[in-house]
Amino acid sequence: MKDTAEAFIKGVRSALGGMNLEHVIAIARMLIETRDGGRRVFVAGNGGSAAASSHLVNDLNEMPKRAGRAPIRALDLASNVAWLTATANDEGFERVFVSQLVNLAECGDLLLLISVSGNSPNLVAAARYASDRGMKRVGLLGCDGGALLGMLDESVWIPCPKGDYVTVESVHAAICHLLAVLVSA
Repeated sequence: MKDTAEAFIKGVRSALGGMNLEHVIAIARMLIETRDGGRRVFVAGNGGSAAASSHLVNDLNEMPKRAGRAPIRALDLASNVAWLTATANDEGFERVFVSQLVNLAECGDLLLLISVSGNSPNLVAAARYASDRGMKRVGLLGCDGGALLGMLDESVWIPCPKGDYVTVESVHAAICHLLAVLVSA
């Protein structure tokens, strides 16, 4: 077990060390600009990235207030189970995030996508819709960045072997916390 634990820690350290901090700071600035412009932030992911999305939205809404700053008006597109399942049933899983953006998003809002593969059809569809709607698009990506890498205005990409979800999701969680700290400073 010790060897497994050490290998995990080594992988996460390596991924964190290879992360481009300037991209994280650029996303934090975009979050602040979105807040200061009176706009909203929409966050989405699937699986473990949906959990990260929910956690990030909580932190963006609460941490700045505790630091005496204005909160970021953030909404998690992965949390409304009734809307997700109705849309998946009626329109297909590819539209679960687009359906919400159609109702809630406006030009100038920001869409933050979290994805290890960068290829989830529902996230790709959301990025396309956001682009057509005049929204800013940012993301936290892994593996080779997938289709999303070329569709975003800014991204933090954690290169890794295909399927290394544990390392990428661990680093994405750290980045989410860092973003919340930066927008609260």
